[in-house]
Amino acid sequence: MTWDHDYPRRRRWLFPLLIAFIQVVGVTFASRVAATEIDVDFRPLNWLGYALLMGSAAAMWLWRVHMVAALTAVAALTGAYVAIGYPPGPFFLAFLFTLVGAVVLGHRVAAWSTAAAGWLVFVFLGWTNHALPWRGVVAGAVLVGVLLIAQVVAANRDRIIEQRRRRIGDERLRMAREVHDVVAHHISLINVQAGVALHLLDDDPEQARTALAAIKTASRDTLRELRATLGVLRAVDEQAPRSPAPSIDRLDELVARFAGAGLRVDVRVTGTPRELPTPVDLAAYRIVQESLTNVHRHAGVDSAQVTIGYDTDELVLDITDRGRGGDTADGNGLSGIRERVASLGGTVAIGPRAEGGFTVCAVLPTGETS
Repeated sequence: MTWDHDYPRRRRWLFPLLIAFIQVVGVTFASRVAATEIDVDFRPLNWLGYALLMGSAAAMWLWRVHMVAALTAVAALTGAYVAIGYPPGPFFLAFLFTLVGAVVLGHRVAAWSTAAAGWLVFVFLGWTNHALPWRGVVAGAVLVGVLLIAQVVAANRDRIIEQRRRRIGDERLRMAREVHDVVAHHISLINVQAGVALHLLDDDPEQARTALAAIKTASRDTLRELRATLGVLRAVDEQAPRSPAPSIDRLDELVARFAGAGLRVDVRVTGTPRELPTPVDLAAYRIVQESLTNVHRHAGVDSAQVTIGYDTDELVLDITDRGRGGDTADGNGLSGIRERVASLGGTVAIGPRAEGGFTVCAVLPTGETS
């Protein structure tokens, strides 16, 4: 238990520890070279110099708490190392990586300002200590290069985050449509059957019993589908049995439910049925479900026709009734149909028929068959 919770925290120290190791070892070797090959007097490394090297690396961990505080601490410790006059080497690694982290995490003004201030301090101290003049130019070029690279990394990170947010938003919209379709369909059946049961309760108890049984079945199916849909949103692995995913292959079950509610559905299939891509299969089922729900609720008829056409690279759905037309159709449901079809790159025509009634005709691309 302790290991599972503490390991990520310990791992956070690995990078600062690596930077501290590189700075200490690198500066140690560089100081020996500087002592023999560079005609500049540097203060010999002592406990304070090593403390500044390790402290600047350790201060990097602060960016998980407050990025600007980390940047300030690392810059101050690195500046103190330069100001005291300790020998050259990779003492600046913690500073550079913290600058990159600040830019990537959105603190770009602070990063550029700190880099500019650090460069000015470095140049001033370099001139006053009679260090090599070209070191200031090199330091400035390195800082600008690192910051520009960090800008590119930050832009790419922002783009990835935006794409991820868009995908999450699209998935939430898809799940919202699923919930709407499930609830609208089943609640419509429950409402109609409840009305029938109340009307026949005294005069025809047997028929009322049939209506109540249909209500029980519809409510059970509603709970089952909602549990499966919400389980996806919660990413919960439920132990309860799950029904198969909605599919055009299960159209007979859908037709049977409507038949139990008093709507006779005539289904006709043209072409050769085949396995469909999952998004197309689900969309086709929901389009038929929503269309028949609207017929049942608003058309005022007891029958509808569903035609499913399998073409070479598309699926054609036609749901037609001879009722009152679309004046009272569910606007949200029809919008959901249009959104589903558009998301798959298909086309849809929805509206009243010249000879009376209402029709929904959707064409969904499926890709060429092999």
